[in-house]
Amino acid sequence: MTKSIIRFLNIINAALLAGVSFGIWIGFNPLSLSPSTYIEQQQNIIGALNVLMITLVFSATVITIISAFLQKSNKPVFITLLIAALFFVTCIFISRFGNQPINKIIMSWTTDSLPGNLSVLRNKWWSFHIMRTVAELAAFLLVTWTSIKRH
Repeated sequence: MTKSIIRFLNIINAALLAGVSFGIWIGFNPLSLSPSTYIEQQQNIIGALNVLMITLVFSATVITIISAFLQKSNKPVFITLLIAALFFVTCIFISRFGNQPINKIIMSWTTDSLPGNLSVLRNKWWSFHIMRTVAELAAFLLVTWTSIKRH
């Protein structure tokens, strides 16, 4: 019963994390936005999602590791879940050292005084976001696969 609950929580958590990032990737591509629209949109997204995304990625990592160790007798599942956890850890590092420093800078901008390096930082943030989303989707797929395959 405990394994089933952990598997369920693992799928839900990973799905929420990957789903939010995928939605941002598909629905909020900043490359065609005016600078003032980009700043307003990005500051809103950062303010609304920053704590949630940090919470989701840390809990997804922990739940995936717990799930792996609960299923350590099944080596393919154990190893696959550890790989999924590594993808989540990759997301943490991408966010911490890629997106978060840029987020801090973006939150200091105003639409009245547009920074000269806006497009450079926007493009870097977007690249980090795409890398993070791909890692989250890979982890989600691995978590889901281990939960639905015949054991």
